[in-house]
Amino acid sequence: MRRETVLVPGARRVEATLDAPDDADEGDAGDRVRACVVACPPHPEAGGSRSDRRLTAVSDALTERGVACLRLDYGAWDGGHGEREDVRNALRWASERDASVGLFGYSFGAGIAALAAADVEVAVGALALLAPDDAVGDGLYAARAVRDLDASLPVHAAYGERDERADWRPVVDAVRERGGAVEALDAAHALLGRRATTAADAIAAFFDRELRA
Repeated sequence: MRRETVLVPGARRVEATLDAPDDADEGDAGDRVRACVVACPPHPEAGGSRSDRRLTAVSDALTERGVACLRLDYGAWDGGHGEREDVRNALRWASERDASVGLFGYSFGAGIAALAAADVEVAVGALALLAPDDAVGDGLYAARAVRDLDASLPVHAAYGERDERADWRPVVDAVRERGGAVEALDAAHALLGRRATTAADAIAAFFDRELRA
């Protein structure tokens, strides 16, 4: 796996780490890698960052399958609105570089991912939500965003059956309503130990199937 730091273009300072498979093509749009997933961390005011172990577990599982992963840090806290724009900018950057782009988020990041996917002009090939939290900011709700997604967008949601921290039920219900894939995990919100690896493997398999078809 190759790793590099990326400064995501945009009005806010957003740094990210790009994890690329060893055999991925290098270069600009004329020599693009096959697929890339933008990964959104949990709440930054609770210590969420691109180094979150759920994000790194998903990234490791993706690169093993030949899919790149862009793990980002949000810019300065902006009540969810600026964070959504950070993710949209990351999607724009990735879509110029890669042939297909997916979007993943954990906890608060899952809500931000849903909001970004529902309102961005670039093509998002697949969306995965892990332990999603519904309310992510003033007037910003993940379940509402899921219902606003293009009907053809593949969506995968995984949640912990013992998760008493996140308000995941409205989001999971919205994914079910649209016929998306839903996976229940025997886990709490933190997804400790092998549970994070199990979830990451399922999410990576979903992206590998949807983005590299």
